[in-house]
Amino acid sequence: MTAPRRQGSAHHSRLRRVLVRLATCGALAWLGGAGPALAQEERDGFVRCQSKGMARVHCPMDTSRGVDLVRQLSEQPCIREAGWGVDQYGVWVALGCRAEFRARPADAAPDDAPRRRVVRCESSGSKRSCAVSLRGAPVRLLHQLSAWPCRRGESWGVGRNEVWVARGCQGEFEIGDREAGFPPGPRHLLCESKGRARRFCGITIEHGASMVRQLSGTPCEEGRTWGWDGDGVWVTGGCRAEFRVD
Repeated sequence: MTAPRRQGSAHHSRLRRVLVRLATCGALAWLGGAGPALAQEERDGFVRCQSKGMARVHCPMDTSRGVDLVRQLSEQPCIREAGWGVDQYGVWVALGCRAEFRARPADAAPDDAPRRRVVRCESSGSKRSCAVSLRGAPVRLLHQLSAWPCRRGESWGVGRNEVWVARGCQGEFEIGDREAGFPPGPRHLLCESKGRARRFCGITIEHGASMVRQLSGTPCEEGRTWGWDGDGVWVTGGCRAEFRVD
């Protein structure tokens, strides 16, 4: 009566050893396939940053000496300060730009392109203060992250050394230079009316806004299905488009 049990036990033991070997081989094969790619990326200092569905994405990396776009991966153009840019925390991409970036080495020539000083501040409903050293520097809304609108004086504002948000406003705020102000040049944003509903896309506008590219089958007509004010761009009726603001 004991022999069958020993035979069954031996059979299960052999089966376990086979499964362990298969699992080990599979794990080694997986690591062998993934390892070189990870090592290459780490060794060469490349960072791949991808905007999917036209959304804005931020990728942390060292930007202290500047950043170079090494290889564009997307069909959508990657234009600096429109499809990609740099701040003190890393590189960002938007409007469908997908690319590989590399931090400049210590002996590289300095990067003359402006690096934006950005602070992220988010309200979950109540008022929240985000400490930042301003010393009289100007502040503007660079990018609204929330569905709730960000309007200056209503759902966001500036204190002595703080940016505050309220009423669900979540955004990225740019701190300008006390004397020179903000980096020159236009900014771009994507604003979409989904289900034909009205949508507000917050961004500080000093001079004006214009539509660069319509993305929807529904027409985007200024004053009818899209418009702007000093706090941002609005769309309705299914209008989806890329806008340029100054």
